[in-house]
Amino acid sequence: MKNPYKPMSVRIQDIIVENETRDIKTFKISFVDENDEKGFSFLPGQFAELSIFGIGECPIGIASSPTENGYLLFTVKRAGVVTTKLHQAEIGENIGLRGPLGNTYPFDIMEGKNILIVGGGFAFTTLRSTIKYILDSNNRKRFKDLTVIYGARNPGELIYKSELWLWEKDGSIDVHITVDKGDKEWKRLEGYVPNVLKDVAPNSKDTIALVCGPPIMIKFTLPVLKDLGFNTASIFLSLEMRMKCGIGKCGRCNIGHKYVCKDGPVFSFAELQGLPNEY
Repeated sequence: MKNPYKPMSVRIQDIIVENETRDIKTFKISFVDENDEKGFSFLPGQFAELSIFGIGECPIGIASSPTENGYLLFTVKRAGVVTTKLHQAEIGENIGLRGPLGNTYPFDIMEGKNILIVGGGFAFTTLRSTIKYILDSNNRKRFKDLTVIYGARNPGELIYKSELWLWEKDGSIDVHITVDKGDKEWKRLEGYVPNVLKDVAPNSKDTIALVCGPPIMIKFTLPVLKDLGFNTASIFLSLEMRMKCGIGKCGRCNIGHKYVCKDGPVFSFAELQGLPNEY
């Protein structure tokens, strides 16, 4: 069996600076060993551990879709020792990767349903993966209407901007992009994500909602979904921010009897209501 502690070697193909403060970067990576690439099968919602040899590792959601071949995308906010070292890396450097880890968004339940995606800030990574996966020509007919509500503090903090503008023009997806406070060039929505969700008021009938964002956004988004008629079993959250070792050995990600890295990171709101309020 494959050693779960041993990272695979991957190479940085490209680095994209996502925001004006330059503390969020997307790393496009490829496998050094083609056998590792062949054995890496994932679905949106899963994550991986990225490592800088001799420094450490950190869990990051996979931002690319399985439909994007030949590379993986990881969007990383500079926050600690490992992420700072990763931000200092250059194109062509090798880093480590363990994964894929965790569960996925519930595509078996989502198939044949309307999909509502609500995201905020740089937590939009696995949601971006989901959108790309659904919009792929081989998958689009499996799902009904797709609505996306995404926001950030200001225009400079939005990530994946070029794709956001393209999605706005795509007739097969209903996109609402907002910022807490716009600048003089901003012509789109202005307001907090929960308020925009209330205004858009997507139909809850036959709809699955995927939510990922800062805890404060989630706190005020859940009551709006409830008011719109969503039941707890049709709302799914990603608790990726609680990840540690990724394989249930360190015991630092648990919520009650659940290990987020093995039982999650994706949980229905109904599941979470039966757990201690630690998320």
